[in-house]
Amino acid sequence: MPLIALTGGIASGKSTIAARLGEHGAVIVDADRIVHEVQSPGSPVLDAISEAFGAEVIHEDGSLDRAALGALVFGDDAALARLNGIVHPAVRDESARRFAAAFADDSDAVVVYDVPLLVEARVDDPWDLIVVADAPADVRVRRLIELRGMAEDAARARIAAQVSDADRRAIADIVIDTSGTLAETLRQVDEAWPRFANLS
Repeated sequence: MPLIALTGGIASGKSTIAARLGEHGAVIVDADRIVHEVQSPGSPVLDAISEAFGAEVIHEDGSLDRAALGALVFGDDAALARLNGIVHPAVRDESARRFAAAFADDSDAVVVYDVPLLVEARVDDPWDLIVVADAPADVRVRRLIELRGMAEDAARARIAAQVSDADRRAIADIVIDTSGTLAETLRQVDEAWPRFANLS
């Protein structure tokens, strides 16, 4: 019943690694997807966000205006802490439910939690292994510009707002260097897979 955390900074190649692990048979639990689901219209989390940050962060259709909310909390530590205090407990509960369901389905399952904010929010959870997707900041800036259409200063600001690469590497059991070709990244995942599977 191995439970593995997969983390990495923005544009670090984490999704590529998660997809490859899924091809090997891992059950992937996506933290970002859970965040979106717990913030769906009518949810207690969205009600709490609206109460904390005002109706201007809610679209007319009742959904969360992520851009408006992001503008309010980006660079404001107190506001971000208030938001995290609303969202993180709900994400923690839902992810735990999904881990349990995966293991109930198959006691030998390899469950991978794809989680950007591991260092910030979940580092002390009982992971069997922590995997870090790692690429230099300049490589990630280029990806954000080329693949997501971000301006360079915005891309650098997003990276600077996250924990440092050194902090992520410090908690890693396995570091996968994603700065090379796609084939090189996938080869590293393939080579690491037996280590995951042998934890079962």
